[in-house]
Amino acid sequence: MKHFFNRRETIVTEALDGLLRTSGSDDLARLDGYPEIKVVLRADWDKSKVSVVSGGGAGHEPSHAGFVGKGMLTAAVSGEIFASPSVAAVLAAIRAVTGPAGCLLIVKNYTGDRLNFGLAAEKARAEGFRVEMVIVADDIALPDINQPRGVAGTLFVHKISGHLSEAGHHLADIAAAARAAAKDIVSLGMSLSSCSIPGQPHEDRFGADDGELGLGIHGEPGVERIALQSVDRLVAIMAERLAAGLDPKASHALLINNLGAVPPLEMSLVANAVLASPLAKTVKLAIGPGPLMTALNMNGFSLSLIRLDAAREAALLAPVGPHAWMPAKPVAAPVIVPMAKAAGQSAAHKASQDAGTRRLIVTVCEKLISLEASLNGLDARAGDGDTGSTVATGARSILERLDMLPLANPAATLGAIGDILSASMGGSSGVLLSIFFTAAAQALGGGASLSKALLAGLERMTFYGGAKPGDRTMVDALEPALKALDANGLEEAAAAARRGAEETAAMEKAKAGRSVYVGTKLQGVVDPGAHAVAEVFSAAAALLVTA
Repeated sequence: MKHFFNRRETIVTEALDGLLRTSGSDDLARLDGYPEIKVVLRADWDKSKVSVVSGGGAGHEPSHAGFVGKGMLTAAVSGEIFASPSVAAVLAAIRAVTGPAGCLLIVKNYTGDRLNFGLAAEKARAEGFRVEMVIVADDIALPDINQPRGVAGTLFVHKISGHLSEAGHHLADIAAAARAAAKDIVSLGMSLSSCSIPGQPHEDRFGADDGELGLGIHGEPGVERIALQSVDRLVAIMAERLAAGLDPKASHALLINNLGAVPPLEMSLVANAVLASPLAKTVKLAIGPGPLMTALNMNGFSLSLIRLDAAREAALLAPVGPHAWMPAKPVAAPVIVPMAKAAGQSAAHKASQDAGTRRLIVTVCEKLISLEASLNGLDARAGDGDTGSTVATGARSILERLDMLPLANPAATLGAIGDILSASMGGSSGVLLSIFFTAAAQALGGGASLSKALLAGLERMTFYGGAKPGDRTMVDALEPALKALDANGLEEAAAAARRGAEETAAMEKAKAGRSVYVGTKLQGVVDPGAHAVAEVFSAAAALLVTA
């Protein structure tokens, strides 16, 4: 697996400097101890307040350095990728930010972190510093072990402790609140891939159709292999296990964490699935979805919940300085605003029936749906492989609304089809065809014959779209077909469309449409849009013969 980096030895230090260079603030700094001592801290820190220090191995960005700032961490100590920071680094951080008020160390429950932070705490106490340490063990993936891992739920403790520190609370009170919060957090992760470390060979242990439930944030194997299935079902499995550790009568905050490589679109699907599940009944606040505690490029996500009380809710809602933190927000159902309807709709546009028109529309739409896979295959060689799916989506949308169409009024029917395609089909094809049918409807309503009206629609479509015959698009089949329809009828139109589509296979390069960006030669490949047009006219002609 490929990565962007210079040298393995400098990945972490260069990344931390990149963070500081782009922070836009003079309030962040680092200790002068590279490469052994990697500490990001608040340059504006008032040592009369309790310092809050956390950290761990790199690779979890924005954790932990990304959360240094007002209202959260005072300092973050980084180790190498997935390696605990040294005792010397932790101790250097404590010395740099701790005054008489003392220091709270927040540690994820991994052996290396416990040992290095723990020994640093003992050394700091020996030097006269007041130090408390809180260990977070929120992962419920392995319920029967004595030492659960600390994962993304640790961020709740960062936020609560940072808020109390900023407000001037005493060390004992902050430590007590942090420990109580840590006990009320549950987390669980799910991934479809393991992560890869820059500069190291990678072999993914996952199959093509499975993922893992409960794997760790360093790529440790999950508690079980799980079959790839719908996001609703995957989230339901996680929600059921998380709910077992929650008080069903209490309110909770939910943190939806991207483990590194899940696209924002899919993270929104995850969020919707969680907040539509039974688990949502207890969720009052949501943080995310977004990358908060990642595992490099792991294609997975985790869910963390903490039981709320008034103090925790206030702490989670309080604004903070770090830009990487995603503010907690109240959970609410989507607000739906009714769409405005077009003015001037007449009785002619109301649903009506015509057997011949209905039969033609059904025939054409069913033909386009049947071509979905073959058109996608053609487009995969000449574009992005979705023409068949796009066209089939438009055809299905028309069939679903067939009973609402004004079939007895041809002009109104063409206009309605244009409206349906503009709303449901998507992509440039949907817009172009919507323009075609809308303009044809206007011409037909103005007294033009059907063939002339369709040519008028073609003229508007090519005006806006820019394609012309010879550009290797649907126009190569559509224009000759419509001209033949006007002059000689439907059978000649079908033959002209077929010839036009076949001619696109001899065209080496596209001059319009998405295929223009394809670098390979396209000779021998029929344009999928032109092929679809030819199939439509052939289906219509066959229907005429059998009618």
